[in-house]
Amino acid sequence: MVLLAAGEASRMGKGKAHKLLAEFDCVPLVRRAALAALGADAVTVVVVTGHRRAEIESALSGLAVISVENYNYASGMASSLIVGFEAASVNTPQGVLVMLADMPWVTTADLDALIAAFRSSLGQAVVRAVSNGKGGNPVILPRSLADAVLRLVGDVGARHIVEMSGLPVIEVDIGDAAHMDVDTPQDVIEAGGVLRA
Repeated sequence: MVLLAAGEASRMGKGKAHKLLAEFDCVPLVRRAALAALGADAVTVVVVTGHRRAEIESALSGLAVISVENYNYASGMASSLIVGFEAASVNTPQGVLVMLADMPWVTTADLDALIAAFRSSLGQAVVRAVSNGKGGNPVILPRSLADAVLRLVGDVGARHIVEMSGLPVIEVDIGDAAHMDVDTPQDVIEAGGVLRA
């Protein structure tokens, strides 16, 4: 499993609080996401760091995650996907679950539902979280898509790869959690978080 936590959070404003350090139930968001990931039925949890790396890693202190740094994080999400996919695929023979660290409502149960669907496909399908039929995150990418992931460039995710793969796509409805990410200070507050400097 890959937890993407490297971005600059530019919509939070220059020099402002980092969204991944905002607290939900007194727990930094990035740690909350990592705890959900660690509770799931995955082989390993790789956290990709970049922007404000020391603070993010401090928030993850004591957790059994593998932290990898994306030195090129400013170039966009593709570089983080590549770094994470390379690190996770070493120990994950069938596929890699990609989770965004800024989604406070994704639970361990949600992740396990995605993983169960992927295993039922014998690793031959993309599994995507949805809400009311609308695609969201997290997503599980089979190992067969590794080369396509490694060719990504810029501030793009894997949506195009999923659409063009020709593989079946299994949709797992996890409710509003599939779309609730926090990009602005207002988003954090509306989702129940508390901003920290």
